[in-house]
Amino acid sequence: MAMDIALMEEIKQQTFRKERGKLLSFIRGKVSSTEEAEDILQDVFYQFVAGFEAIESMDRVTSWLYSVARNKIIDRYRRDAARPKVATLDGSTSQEEDAPLTLQEILPDLDNTPEGTLLRDAIWDEITLALDDLPAEQREIFILNEIEEQSFREIAERTGVSINTLLSRKRYAILALRKRLQQFYDDVIGND
Repeated sequence: MAMDIALMEEIKQQTFRKERGKLLSFIRGKVSSTEEAEDILQDVFYQFVAGFEAIESMDRVTSWLYSVARNKIIDRYRRDAARPKVATLDGSTSQEEDAPLTLQEILPDLDNTPEGTLLRDAIWDEITLALDDLPAEQREIFILNEIEEQSFREIAERTGVSINTLLSRKRYAILALRKRLQQFYDDVIGND
């Protein structure tokens, strides 16, 4: 039994050494600071160590780690933003018409079942693809404001673009993402 525990500890340490750098880079590309990325990485490896025995196949550890990291990033977005009382993908919103839209408004609340995890991963992949399709100005403001968490005032001061123009670009970006996710959701869930 002691041998099994020692072997498990060695596997955990090897996995940490092998995956840490790549996983940190992946997370860092999706959050606003290195400190935040390191916090998420720590959460991912904590969950890895705590749930090690539940991992079905050691061949799938890397994909499991990335899946947990994506979930933690999405959870961080949700935690940090004020969620609307009713979040739907149908284009309706509970906020004022002129209020800036947020990524959280277009992300459905999903549970931690395997199906929810798969859908969350697919949604994240779809968001990444949709961002690539946005006009450069809309993509830039979306990333700066939503992912890098820069205020509109900071972005306006740095770029010389008015806050109203930035708000408009962000709104168009969110509306395009919402439409794309609604189409994706309809295809996946089968609602026509």
